[in-house]
Amino acid sequence: MCHCESEDACHRYVVPFEAAPAQLSELRRAVRSQLGSWGASAVTEEAELVATELGANVIKHVGRDVAASLVLELREGRVRLEVHDRSRALPTAPLGETCADSAESGRGLHLIAAMAHDWGAARTSTGKVIWCELSLKPAGCEARVGRVAAVLSVYGQCSGTSSLDLAALDETVTDVITDLLHWLAAQGGDPDGALGRAQMHYEAEAA
Repeated sequence: MCHCESEDACHRYVVPFEAAPAQLSELRRAVRSQLGSWGASAVTEEAELVATELGANVIKHVGRDVAASLVLELREGRVRLEVHDRSRALPTAPLGETCADSAESGRGLHLIAAMAHDWGAARTSTGKVIWCELSLKPAGCEARVGRVAAVLSVYGQCSGTSSLDLAALDETVTDVITDLLHWLAAQGGDPDGALGRAQMHYEAEAA
């Protein structure tokens, strides 16, 4: 079972886990949920694959049932994933061996290298970390996504939630937009005009 520790203020999410095949699906669910709550769902598929590969790498090269942890961070225009374990042995090459034990097995660090903006490995005081950074897409909206993630974190803290499913996320975004329109009206602005312009800007940037 994964136990999650979220640090919303710095957009950091920590998932301790035991290296076992059954835990890989739990890691994917944790990644999907947290990226959704940050408004970074654009890289969910890639991030789930990275989490699976790094988790499987621990199983194959460090051992089953050993303690490890997955760390997610939302940075400027990127999502960073790290897997920490207690082995100090670093990968010798970017191409990992394919593990044929099961469908959940790792298919190699070459997959991570191919999709990542950047990746690497380093020794730590307790073992090692393998990390990967994914660029948020589309490229033109990274700054917007980062700003909205910060706003949603504040709303999540006010409501006592640190991770939202898609339905709750939609509701929270609606609340944010509604609050902004009320605020603009209170300043003597034009909520309808602002909403229309925002829609046009979104459609132009998303096209």
